[in-house]
Amino acid sequence: MGAEILFMDDNARPHRANIVDECLQSVDITRVDWPAYSPDLNPIEHVWDVLSRRVAARQPHPTCLSEFRRALHD
Repeated sequence: MGAEILFMDDNARPHRANIVDECLQSVDITRVDWPAYSPDLNPIEHVWDVLSRRVAARQPHPTCLSEFRRALHD
């Protein structure tokens, strides 16, 4: 990894623990400054939202893991 890696988290308390800071610093990972509780700025949150809405709208609803996987792939 090293200096080329940037780490983005959501400022949740577990991500801000001293042990996490020390671990990231020990392997030269730079943390991106990110406002707390800012899901609108994180593109992946929009992807999860679209996926969850599409799966929830399916009729019939997935009833097992394999159907859920199929719905996600569709």
